[in-house]
Amino acid sequence: MATTTKTIDVRVPVRVAYNQWTQFEDFPKFMEGVEKVHQIDDKHLEWTAKVGGKEQQWTAEVMEQMPDKRIAWRATTGDENAGVVTFHHLDDNRTRVTLQMSYEPEGMTERIGEMAGFMDRQLQKSLDQFKEFIESRGSETGAWRGQIDEHPGASNS
Repeated sequence: MATTTKTIDVRVPVRVAYNQWTQFEDFPKFMEGVEKVHQIDDKHLEWTAKVGGKEQQWTAEVMEQMPDKRIAWRATTGDENAGVVTFHHLDDNRTRVTLQMSYEPEGMTERIGEMAGFMDRQLQKSLDQFKEFIESRGSETGAWRGQIDEHPGASNS
């Protein structure tokens, strides 16, 4: 699997950055290539995106969600992918957002795109657009403050 990690600092409090990231259905507003996200329930999402010029669909499951800290997911259908986004308090009005994604390039076009750094550029552009989106608004479009923890003995809320 290929892995890409990108980081950006945004001029909003950590709570605002995290809250916006929980609004998965808003991802097409800033996430490069994402056409639609449908949230089925607290843990499951249906995605439609253009990857390498080809429309792809998959279902993802949120494996871990800790308010103001991190959100981790993995695909349960479609092309294999997984990721984690973390939120780091820099000061009262600045947050560092780090996005790490792992994915399995499918077919020759995606493998060539991976070698050419396509996913690196796409993720950086998405973070740049997230920064512009959240900073221009100054507040989140909504929030989900529940916690998901897939570790044994943990309870979900």
